[in-house]
Amino acid sequence: MIEGKDSAPGVKSLTCGMIGGGQGAFIGDVHRKAVAMDRGAVLSAGCFSQDADNTLRTGLLLGLDRDRLYRTYGDLLEGEAKREDRIDFVIIVTPNHTHFPIAELALQKGFHVVCDKPLTTDSREAQKLADMSREKDLLFCVTYAYAGYPMVKHIRDIIARGDLGEIRFVQAEYPQDWLATPLEKTGQKQSLWRTDPARAGLSNCVGDIGSHIENMVTVMTGLSIHSLCARLDIFGEDRVLDDNASILVNYEGGAKGLYWSSQIAVGNDNGFRVRIFGTRASVDWNQEQPNYCRMGFIDKPTEILSRGRDDLTPSAARYIRIPSGHPEGYYEAFANIYATFTGALAKKKAGEPLCAADLDFPDVDEGVRGVRYIEKCVESSKKGSVWVELTGKK
Repeated sequence: MIEGKDSAPGVKSLTCGMIGGGQGAFIGDVHRKAVAMDRGAVLSAGCFSQDADNTLRTGLLLGLDRDRLYRTYGDLLEGEAKREDRIDFVIIVTPNHTHFPIAELALQKGFHVVCDKPLTTDSREAQKLADMSREKDLLFCVTYAYAGYPMVKHIRDIIARGDLGEIRFVQAEYPQDWLATPLEKTGQKQSLWRTDPARAGLSNCVGDIGSHIENMVTVMTGLSIHSLCARLDIFGEDRVLDDNASILVNYEGGAKGLYWSSQIAVGNDNGFRVRIFGTRASVDWNQEQPNYCRMGFIDKPTEILSRGRDDLTPSAARYIRIPSGHPEGYYEAFANIYATFTGALAKKKAGEPLCAADLDFPDVDEGVRGVRYIEKCVESSKKGSVWVELTGKK
């Protein structure tokens, strides 16, 4: 296959504001590039930092008007709510502990929301946001961005149609090595807040990258976790939050799983990998080579599927952007999440009904489930790595 895919025309009437993501931040710039890739919305307002000078510098570099650069997130939400040309949705890219108050006020002011994960640091607050978004009929996306890869959509579809048979076992891992040394003691911004319970919440490693495992496995398999047994380790000197985690999982229906996430795994960059074993076949996907997946079968040779070359399911193929052999990566996956969200929002604004394909982005309920998962992992580990049930699930 050599055909490319035309860029989505986007909807220029949509506008957004960003809270967080100023100079020195990482994820904010990823969000800005992702939302701009398909021209789904225009960034029109911002409160990029608690430092007003940082907000001003960031906003002017991005070409925003001075009168739409705000000193606090409250100023942004209050100010934009009063404008005739108010923004359509808010992007929240701040440390974990601020997600809830910002999102709550945004919903109160009638704004749709895109929020980084984890949704909140407390499942009761997460559920409140879910309830509010439904009551006010507002769209709410939580950016588990890896779910935006076309191959992930394909794996989800073939498992749902039964190609793997009955799922027996899932092995998923996410090793990194960026906290193998006491980076936070150097003052590095990302490590400082992620290792601080006042800002990160109950967990560092599970909350930061282990939550991606929970979401990805659920998206791919459709399985719900019944119970888990977690051991959260702290290897870094003077740390109080986990930097390594091993988790045994029992799923509803009898399948089993084993998850490992680590930020002290020397020699690993961003090795997010999921292997799923069924009664008829297995699938192996690695985020560092996201355009391919390996499928093993009982009754025929192993296959390597290639995004762009091989036929993917229709709902996966619609996310393919360029021909095979030209790598599509993290930015494109992130952009796929935004393209779906902004497409749904544009239809909603136009009064058109939304179908399941329109809502194929990580939603607030996935965010709630992720926070509950983090809490249960911490609970299990603190009790001596005992089995705990995930009660109150959606």
